[in-house]
Amino acid sequence: MPVLANLREFLDQNGVEYTHTIHPLAYTAREVAMAECVPAREVAKTVIFLSEQGYGMAVLPGDCVVDLEQLRLDLGLSRLRLATEAELKDLFPTCELGAMPPFGNLFGLPVYVDSRLAGEDMITFNAGTHRDVIHMHFADFERLVHPSIVPFARRTTMAV
Repeated sequence: MPVLANLREFLDQNGVEYTHTIHPLAYTAREVAMAECVPAREVAKTVIFLSEQGYGMAVLPGDCVVDLEQLRLDLGLSRLRLATEAELKDLFPTCELGAMPPFGNLFGLPVYVDSRLAGEDMITFNAGTHRDVIHMHFADFERLVHPSIVPFARRTTMAV
């Protein structure tokens, strides 16, 4: 996939230590966590939203859900909604639907990371497919992406 190659090139050019692994198909963050033998809280789940300021990328732990109202308030927006599947296909044409990496800077999108994920040492995330993942230090991710850190996620009752 072109996204994986671009992402690996970007990480290599910036001297980031990371691991690329391939696992059987996994569509949800919990499935990725199980396939990769990592806690769901370390899986960086990417959610795309649309507001009056355009599209944005919310990145949160795999054992949480986005509190859209909290995110809207944190960002000082008057309206906010999730992107549709058609919009995702347009925004990320070289990614499998729902498998975009949390590098909004590579797609011209602002990135907002939930404060819970920012507290993790390592993160794991989809790299353009439902089989490819990257494992890397959150500090390196933060250095490359420069996300805004805001508390917008809620833990689910099925937390892992």
